[in-house]
Amino acid sequence: MNDAAEPTDDVLMLAYAAGDVRAFEQLYGRHRGPLYRFLMRQLRNTALADELFQDVWQRVIAARDSWQPDAAFSTWLFRIAHNRLNDHWRAQKHRPAAPEDADARTAQVPDPETPERQLSEFEQRRDLQRALDALPEEQREVLILRLEQELTLEEIGQITGVGRETVKSRLRYAMDKLRAGIGA
Repeated sequence: MNDAAEPTDDVLMLAYAAGDVRAFEQLYGRHRGPLYRFLMRQLRNTALADELFQDVWQRVIAARDSWQPDAAFSTWLFRIAHNRLNDHWRAQKHRPAAPEDADARTAQVPDPETPERQLSEFEQRRDLQRALDALPEEQREVLILRLEQELTLEEIGQITGVGRETVKSRLRYAMDKLRAGIGA
């Protein structure tokens, strides 16, 4: 690791807006994994997550000239993803059930651990995913943004368009339901 401080997301986005393609590559490298995981958790469909992932980045590219550092880049990025998901669900009129082979797909993920440990971890992941799936969409979304993306309550509020206290209550209810769902 070099001693020079890494440029912030805001600096990179402004550099990209000025034509620095490498700045975009750095932003993409930093945020592609968290963004893709967020979309997969919401959609549970690889092809659909791939499509929305590409669409979000296309929107980032299209908006580069007008982007202003009014909020953190990650907040802005996840707000785009949030809006894109909302568009998708509105078009679908409902949230489809997880594919019937979701557990089988999860089981196919390679893991160098022992079969016993793998089974135990699989069962824990399955229990967690079932508990997550049982949450109302608003609660699941704030929980994923908080735990997986490590965003602040304020950033989550900016992304979802609700106040900090609403975010807090959604998180509290989600955690209570997760505890009950996993403990059952």
